[in-house]
Amino acid sequence: MYGAGGSVPVRHQAQHRGRSRLSPQAYLATTARILRQLAADHRSVAMILVVPSLIITLIYFMFSEAPTRPGAPSPFNTACLILLGVFPLVVMFLITSITMQRERVSGTLERILTTPLRRIDLLAAYGTAFSIAAAAQATLACIVAFWFLGFDTAGSPALVFIIAIINAVLGVGLGLLCSAFARTEFQAVQFMPVVIVPQLLLCGILVPRDVMPEWLQWISNVLPASYALEALQQVGAYPDLTFIAVRDIIVVIGFAVLALCLAAATLRRRTP
Repeated sequence: MYGAGGSVPVRHQAQHRGRSRLSPQAYLATTARILRQLAADHRSVAMILVVPSLIITLIYFMFSEAPTRPGAPSPFNTACLILLGVFPLVVMFLITSITMQRERVSGTLERILTTPLRRIDLLAAYGTAFSIAAAAQATLACIVAFWFLGFDTAGSPALVFIIAIINAVLGVGLGLLCSAFARTEFQAVQFMPVVIVPQLLLCGILVPRDVMPEWLQWISNVLPASYALEALQQVGAYPDLTFIAVRDIIVVIGFAVLALCLAAATLRRRTP
C-alpha cells in the first residue's frame, strides 16, 4: 500500500490466513463461547440432559411388569441398552445441526471465518464443546439407568458410558456435516429423516441384521449406527471386552473423525 510519505507493506489476507496457526487461547475461547451459548439455551440443555433420562424412566415403568423369559435379559435391559446408544446420536445430531445453522443465520460464523482461525480448528472447537455436552448427557443417563432403575449389563458400565459418548460425538460430526448443506434451521432438521432414520431402521433395532435381505445387509454394513449398536450389544452380553466390540468402537470413531473432516472441507462463507 502506497501513501504520500512512502509505502507500507501489507500482507494479503489470504496469505495471513494461510500462515496462521491456532493458538490454545483462541481454541479455548471459541470452545468456551459455544458452551456459554449452549448453556443459555435452556430448551437445548433440557433436550440434552433431561429428556433422555425421562424417556429411559418411562421405558422402565412400561416394562416394570412385563414377563421375562428364563435366562434372557429383561425387556427393560434390552430397551435401555438401545436407548443409551440411540439417544446420544439422535439428540446431538439435532442440537449440533440446528445450533450450527443458527450461527450462520446470525452472522457469527461469517465473522469467525474472516479471522485467522482455520476451518478445521473451528470445527474442532465445535466438536469439543458439543462432546462435553454429550459427556454430560451420557453421564446423567447412565447414572439414572444403572443406579436408580436397576439397569444391568454383563460388561462394565464404564464401557457403556464410553460407547454412549462416542455415539454422541458421531452425532456431532454428522450434524456439523449436514449443517453445511442447509440454509435454514428447518432444512437442518429435514436432514434427520435422510441421515439418521435409515440408520435406525437398518442397524438391527427392529429386525436383526442377519435376517434382512442381502442387499439391505450390505447397506447396513456401511452405516455407523449398526456398529454403534452392535458394540453396546457386545458389552451387554459378554463380561469381557470382545474383539467385535473393539472393532465396532474403532469404526464408529473413524466415522466421527471422517464426518468432522468432511464438515471442515465443506464449511464455506455464504456471502462473497
